[in-house]
Amino acid sequence: MNDYPKFAVIGGGSWATAIVKMLSENLCNIAWYIRNEAVVQEIKVNHHNPNYLSSVEFDVDKLYLTNDINKAISYADYVIFAIPSAFLSKEMEAVHVNLENKIVVSAIKGIIPETSLIVGEHFHQMYNVAYENIAVITGPCHAEEVALERLSYLTIASRSKVHGKILQDCFSSHYIKVKLTDDIVGTEYAAVLKNIYAIACGMAHGLGYGDNFQALLMSNAIREMNKVIKKVYKMKRNINNSAYLGDLLVTGYSLFSRNRMFGNMIGKGYTVKSAQMEMNMIAEGYYASKSAYELTLKVGAKTPIINAVYDILYNGKDPKKTFRKLTEKLD
Repeated sequence: MNDYPKFAVIGGGSWATAIVKMLSENLCNIAWYIRNEAVVQEIKVNHHNPNYLSSVEFDVDKLYLTNDINKAISYADYVIFAIPSAFLSKEMEAVHVNLENKIVVSAIKGIIPETSLIVGEHFHQMYNVAYENIAVITGPCHAEEVALERLSYLTIASRSKVHGKILQDCFSSHYIKVKLTDDIVGTEYAAVLKNIYAIACGMAHGLGYGDNFQALLMSNAIREMNKVIKKVYKMKRNINNSAYLGDLLVTGYSLFSRNRMFGNMIGKGYTVKSAQMEMNMIAEGYYASKSAYELTLKVGAKTPIINAVYDILYNGKDPKKTFRKLTEKLD
């Protein structure tokens, strides 16, 4: 696909690594920004990311590897951001390339703490990127299963049919199926909220609740998600589609889910700090729960699950007592 626009991937974690793998199936030239120069050199020499998805072997002739974010962005027409939301603002401090003429693609499943905005809104308001030039990549899709080339599904949200089709073509392969939607705001909020609900599922498991309660929790979670999304951006959407319900289910139930893992540790008695130290990956739901809690207060949405997770993580409430109260609020 040499006639396609140029792509850059910003980030060196598992999801960024998976995205580069998916794009490598179709594209011959991809810029890949990784902050750590030692990791850049490791990939150049040994053809794999030493820290994440190390089983994935790359054809480095297809990659323009750099630890200079401006070089990566300047190289590309489509810039895919795949770094934790908590670190985006810090990374962007070094950027002096104008983003207004770029297609900005968010693969970040979180809210920007400094602005309390989802990523698309953040790039629109802070960097003047038109909504027509913003796209969002969501699941249901785990990086680990991409590495194993297990059949996986992506949803790409874009208001531009042209940009959406290009992204669909570049990501599709024998193990990746891609669906398109124009619900940029809804899919991105769903990607944020499902991480919070996955933490709740993990907490429930760590506390000893069984499958029966997990099913009830997830049933309530999708309805709660729907309430929040309707409050922030009302449009015709089917909340049972894979971009919403599917992504929620895989994040809440999968053993690959870092948010579920984080919640499980909290349920078993870990402090937030000790759980974060033991995990070598970021649980986006931790940061999202604070922003989402503040958002629900602002829009007036009734969200007992989000409130419970927030109280445990930020107010130091006892998980056992908090979940006991939560069980009385679910139906």
